[in-house]
Amino acid sequence: MELYNLKHPAQRVSFTEALKLGLGMDRGLFFPTRIPKLADVDALLALPFVERSKQILGAWLADELGQDCVDKLVEQAFNFPLPLVQVDAQRSCLELFHGPTLAFKDFGARFMAQCLNQLGGSEPLTILTATSGDTGAAVADAFFGLDKVRVMVLYPKGKISELQEKMFATLGGNIHTVAVEADFDACQHLVKQAFEDSDIRDGLHLNSANSINISRLLAQICYYFEAVAQHRKLHQSAPVVSVPSGNFGNLTAGLLAKAMGLPIKRFVAATNSNDTVPRYLSFGDWAPRQTVATMSNAMDVSEPSNWPRVEAIFAEMKWPLSDLSGLALSEGQTRQAMLALEQTGYLAEPHAAVAAEALRLSLQDEEQGIFLATAHPAKFKDVVDRELNTCLPLPQALQRVADKPLLSAVLPADFDSLKQHMFSVLD
Repeated sequence: MELYNLKHPAQRVSFTEALKLGLGMDRGLFFPTRIPKLADVDALLALPFVERSKQILGAWLADELGQDCVDKLVEQAFNFPLPLVQVDAQRSCLELFHGPTLAFKDFGARFMAQCLNQLGGSEPLTILTATSGDTGAAVADAFFGLDKVRVMVLYPKGKISELQEKMFATLGGNIHTVAVEADFDACQHLVKQAFEDSDIRDGLHLNSANSINISRLLAQICYYFEAVAQHRKLHQSAPVVSVPSGNFGNLTAGLLAKAMGLPIKRFVAATNSNDTVPRYLSFGDWAPRQTVATMSNAMDVSEPSNWPRVEAIFAEMKWPLSDLSGLALSEGQTRQAMLALEQTGYLAEPHAAVAAEALRLSLQDEEQGIFLATAHPAKFKDVVDRELNTCLPLPQALQRVADKPLLSAVLPADFDSLKQHMFSVLD
């Protein structure tokens, strides 16, 4: 597999190099020089999830890693269910929260951890990542206890749910967490600054586990195929898929699946009040605003890092960008969507509710659709309990951490402070 830097196309790397580097020169994202096309999608859709995923990822990686290696990576990373649940006559929900940290990020983080464990070499690595909620827990769980990997997670202090925070900021060991006194965009900016600093990048052997890392995106392609495979058991038509979107890695993976040949009619990019992309799709001006805090906090992102990849896919496939719908929901609409889903008998946290309502608003009478549920409702217990006047029981994974003390350092959104802290705890 060969990839190039979207900002500096002359920089070409292998998958293994992109896995280790994370970002290219000048913070450029790596993008494949070729998107593989699958010869018999119908036959693939008839396979079980793990067997199908081996072939999907083999189409990208077997030429470099060998199919046996790909098979082993998939078997070790994908070992939990992902059911498609019928919600009403037109909508189904793909539940991506049945992994160890109850969020869709488990797919990408576990696959990346297995890749680095197999391909990382002998040098100790430092994973530096920013999270708006679920990435931190998934990455921390996937890498916890690995001898050759140290992890540092940055997150916006007071702007993620308490249970999200507990999932990754209570582990200790090789997992280091920093509560940054700012928003997620500031955390993300600090990560990018660190990658540009040669002292940190080379001295600590820096890598990133955000959705900017190509290994995570490839893993996420697989669950879109599973969504369509299960959808076909009920409906013959290609579904419309609504994706709750913050940093836009999830949507990028879905678009890559479609580019490989997966029959998806179209995508809906569903956001909250941080609506940079919906406004861009409507008016043509890229105009990020100050990030605002919402109840769907994992989508509180005004400058989504993966957007250049989205545009690159549309350009590569010669699809008009107008094929992508962008819908932003207010807090009031999110609240009403949660209530409306509850009335159908389906309990959803705010991110899934945003995707569900965006799908409802965009579906034509003859269309069927799928929305993605990216986190277990209990990860947002405070919001769900308040908005739905209920008291959610905690699943075991959350019960284990609910009373543990936080181990995070608290830092300002200042790069020099972060650099000093990194060398004090990681060097």
